[in-house]
Amino acid sequence: MLEDKLLIWKFKLGEKAALARIYEKYKNNLLRMAGGLSNQTSVAEDVVHDVFVSLAQSPGQLKLGGNLKGYLATCVTNRIRNSNRATQRRRTVNLDEAESSVKDSNLPEGWIIRNEELDKLNFALSQLPYDQREAVILHVQGGMKFRAIAKSLNVSINTVQSRYRYGLEKLRSLLNGEVKK
Repeated sequence: MLEDKLLIWKFKLGEKAALARIYEKYKNNLLRMAGGLSNQTSVAEDVVHDVFVSLAQSPGQLKLGGNLKGYLATCVTNRIRNSNRATQRRRTVNLDEAESSVKDSNLPEGWIIRNEELDKLNFALSQLPYDQREAVILHVQGGMKFRAIAKSLNVSINTVQSRYRYGLEKLRSLLNGEVKK
């Protein structure tokens, strides 16, 4: 938190290294979150890229009411929501195109197992209604508190908690039934 405040201060003063540090610190988390919300790796990468480009273009206009991670998560969520609306207008999303990326394992067997597990989880997440998926991913991946999610979505905290609870229940039932593609 203190590091974030220092980075924001340096970023507002025009230090490029501060923006680079913010990017390195949060990009992987934001990519996972965007991937979970969009079900498409390329869309997730584009959205995260756009958020950081917008941030870089307007350092003087950055006004944070909360923490940096929450701010970036909200920006990504809003862009994903806009992207989803635009995509729905053009065509129906093909859930079979959902991709996942796993880069953390040194052993091929571990990578394959994790990849299969992530594929099941991503597919199960894609089966949730968008409102529930959004609440689960923002809370779990984005690390946002229910109050912050409620504020960013413009709904009550009880609504967010219900969406989260129903989303987890549906995920459990889908995963316990070993989700099949």
